[in-house]
Amino acid sequence: MNGTQDRFTGDTKVLHQRAVRIPLPDMEAERVFHENMMTIAAARERKADLLADPGVSVLDAYEAEREHIGESYERRLRRIVGDDYEAVAMAYNRGDRNDRLGALAAYYHEGAWRIQQQTTITDMMFFPLFLRYPNSFTMNIRFTSGYTTSKSVRYESPAHSSEELDEYAETYFDDCLYSQQQAAEYIRETAQIIRDEFPNPDETSFEDRKYGGVVSAGGRRGSVFSAMLESVDPDPDRFSEPVAKPTLVEAGPEARRTERELLSGDEIVH
Repeated sequence: MNGTQDRFTGDTKVLHQRAVRIPLPDMEAERVFHENMMTIAAARERKADLLADPGVSVLDAYEAEREHIGESYERRLRRIVGDDYEAVAMAYNRGDRNDRLGALAAYYHEGAWRIQQQTTITDMMFFPLFLRYPNSFTMNIRFTSGYTTSKSVRYESPAHSSEELDEYAETYFDDCLYSQQQAAEYIRETAQIIRDEFPNPDETSFEDRKYGGVVSAGGRRGSVFSAMLESVDPDPDRFSEPVAKPTLVEAGPEARRTERELLSGDEIVH
């Protein structure tokens, strides 16, 4: 997805207070959804492994997860829109088309581009929300100003520090490694929340899997990085009718609730 910076930078209206709703009409669709969520959980565990390794930089661990998420969104784009998804997204953003597929292409493409840019940007936090309902699931691709939530763990990268520490350098480096190891433990533990919230449809009754949700957040300010993930209870009254095709919907009450509970109020949600 190279060469998209001039095309998508600053187009916050594509993402703002919107979510993708995707139908789950049968067991095959449920299996695909479960596999995708397990891939996200596995990527989180991989990030934890890298973060805990003193021979791996924080940026490498951070980028590994971001690259995975961006590639996941691009695969979904191709599946829903086709290989010409970029042209479709461009046409929608120019106002040359105003249809369902154009809106979906622009939404995913904007999100994927912002995720890939995030490693080079400070004070921009990725804040996605995944929710499972009886016959569909939703995904909010959100970004906020700021870098942390009220429940985030923080860890520091000495490679991103601009401080001149001199005789304190070794102590600072050891403190950074400790914070990374503590964050790695948290990230690994919270990956299990994803597995618990979205269980295998072949091993779980419909009653036990028809609702589930997680919200996560990750960002950085200078040399300090943050991570957060927790479960979310979907609103059972949000949708009264099933959906036949992937489509964009309003963000929903769960999005407003997580923003209210996890953000300070000063952040701008994109």
